[in-house]
Amino acid sequence: MAEVGGNVKLWSFVAMFMWLGGFHVNFFVGVLCVSQLPSLWAFTVLAIWVTLMFLPAEYNTPLGSVVARFIVKHATNYFPIKVIFEDKEAFDPNQSYVIAAEPHSVLPLGIVILTPQSGVLPVNKLRALASNAVFWSPLVRHIWTWLGVAPVSRKSFSEFLKKGISCIVCPGGVQECLYMREGSEVVFLKQRYGFIKVAMEAGSPLVPTFCFGQSNAYKWWKPRGKWYNQLSRAIGFTPMYFWGRFGGPVPFRTPMYYVVGKPIPVSKITNPSHEEVSVVHGKFIGALEALFEKHKRDLGFEGSTLEVY
Repeated sequence: MAEVGGNVKLWSFVAMFMWLGGFHVNFFVGVLCVSQLPSLWAFTVLAIWVTLMFLPAEYNTPLGSVVARFIVKHATNYFPIKVIFEDKEAFDPNQSYVIAAEPHSVLPLGIVILTPQSGVLPVNKLRALASNAVFWSPLVRHIWTWLGVAPVSRKSFSEFLKKGISCIVCPGGVQECLYMREGSEVVFLKQRYGFIKVAMEAGSPLVPTFCFGQSNAYKWWKPRGKWYNQLSRAIGFTPMYFWGRFGGPVPFRTPMYYVVGKPIPVSKITNPSHEEVSVVHGKFIGALEALFEKHKRDLGFEGSTLEVY
């Protein structure tokens, strides 16, 4: 097997670029059309790119399944990623769970080990939810859909759970990117009550998870200022430039450890009050902080701190 710098096998590099390269490809296509191509060529390329945004993207198709399995197999070995369960026997395969994945970091890369194709999580049905902005991105929308990722909305989230389908969500979302700092782990949860309420309405236990090492996968740069924060909130994601190996989209190889906590039982309440939601919300944040503190030393992150906003 051919190798790329640093003993990365070629197929691993290809898989990582397929999974994550779309963001950079879209950026450079836009720059090329605006700054280099004649008007007719620029219009043609942009028209093709816009068309890609509307081509149907369906989960569990034959081609999609092959591509997804290829990416998951090679991506998990690339870093590599290891999953640690606090109590795997506590899961009921027929129960739907809210798998709350933290932190978001530049991209929540670690969840690739939790996707349906990996078979790691002990549940029968599983989907991941991501920002709608991802699904307006040519190339990215197809790859991520094939990996089992769906656009996040309160309606889709609730419907999945009620159908017995567990959902992986990053409750802090792209908002966490606004608070990111080098050398610090950041989660944005103090104002995030929605995922708790949806879980309670469905009677789905909450599962705190934390991915150690994920924040080291990319270098990044972002503007500063109030205008940038307002823009990020308005468009639903945080525009920033990030890079990995060779200055491109393939992340740096950094070992990751995905710790999956014990499910937190919730009472099924059709329309829980804010006070009821707040109680469960507090339990979740406490469980996540305890999970982080319990495992950071053993996994080699003794000097790391977790900041909750």
